[in-house]
Amino acid sequence: MHQSGFVSIIGRPNVGKSTLMNAIVGERMSIITSKPQTTRHRILGIVSDENYQIVFSDTPGIIQDPSYKMHASMNRFVNTTFEDSDIMIFITDIYDKYEDDDPVITRLNQVGVPVILVINKIDIADKERLQETKDLWESRVVFNATFLISALEKINTEELIQHIIKSLPEGPVYYPKDQLTDRPERFFVSEIIREKILLNYRQEIPYSCEVVVESFKEDPDRPLIRIAAFIYVSRNTQKSIIIGKNGAAIKKLGIEARKDLEVFLEKQIYLELRVKVRDNWRDDDRMLKYFGY
Repeated sequence: MHQSGFVSIIGRPNVGKSTLMNAIVGERMSIITSKPQTTRHRILGIVSDENYQIVFSDTPGIIQDPSYKMHASMNRFVNTTFEDSDIMIFITDIYDKYEDDDPVITRLNQVGVPVILVINKIDIADKERLQETKDLWESRVVFNATFLISALEKINTEELIQHIIKSLPEGPVYYPKDQLTDRPERFFVSEIIREKILLNYRQEIPYSCEVVVESFKEDPDRPLIRIAAFIYVSRNTQKSIIIGKNGAAIKKLGIEARKDLEVFLEKQIYLELRVKVRDNWRDDDRMLKYFGY
């Protein structure tokens, strides 16, 4: 018998969804920073063995009050997981607060598939708060199982995986067994660059940026990849900040991104970054479609 299924990881921004996905898949599937809204797209990570295949889905954090059409699109990525999942992981931590009438609680109780409660960051939480959080959530939702983990330190993550495997329905092989994700290399290149923007710039700047890889060419004569990427921003003042005085800021950004890209692609990288202004792109339907929202 072969088991397979789609397992969605949902929760608020910054509770550790991407860290958990990376820990489970064993590869860098999602970028991770301490800033909310780091994940913007639904990303699949595939774990396969001879007798099973788990297709994990890392989703953007649920945005309670969307300010832009982009936020609404991100929430739609989350909503689709309620429709096509075989198992759902709801991840939270002791600092995460929900009202009793939050729509997410209602949907978790109506989803019709096993829901696993994962309380993350136990490496930095006291036992009393953990127990209170566990009791509160188990009084709100009927969970299939509860796991207290540290995704960062990989504490109890193996036990979580084994429970998921036991809970999988019988099913086909959805993807080749050696495939790790549904996303192309270009997507991860743009995400690594965007991660460096999140880490290097403050306030609104990172949230006003989108990265598009325009060119990705492998040198036939040596292990070198030439990458050209555009950083899109909403206003001219943001373009000036991204570039920095005498180009210093974008040069630093390029150096940091190139280092990570060389590790990720295992080749020497020549990276060219340019900045384009697209006024109010986060509310522009045409631009959002172009960016994949």
